[in-house]
Amino acid sequence: MKKEYLGEFEELVLTMVALLGENAYGNAIVEEIDSKIGREVNLSAVHVTLYRMEDKGYVSSEMGGASNMRGGRRKRIFTVTNAGLQMLQSLKEQRQELWSLIPDLKFSIA
Repeated sequence: MKKEYLGEFEELVLTMVALLGENAYGNAIVEEIDSKIGREVNLSAVHVTLYRMEDKGYVSSEMGGASNMRGGRRKRIFTVTNAGLQMLQSLKEQRQELWSLIPDLKFSIA
């Protein structure tokens, strides 16, 4: 079985799905990325990434209820799967291991 890897944007979107919980849908993910890290992202790019991660088994989705605010349209709500949680945990551990290997990293504020 080959090892799956996530790109930086996939990792970011998967993290936001986990962060948002039951409120994880396209527009909310876009807004959360902007508010948390100040990065503007395209809604279409988020949707493509969510569907790709659904194909990989890292997220699942279901249709939410319709609302008048959305003109009667329903939202597709995304949830992190167990495989997605395992991937996030693995990524976190890898990042922590790499950061621990950097000797005496000092940041200067200019």
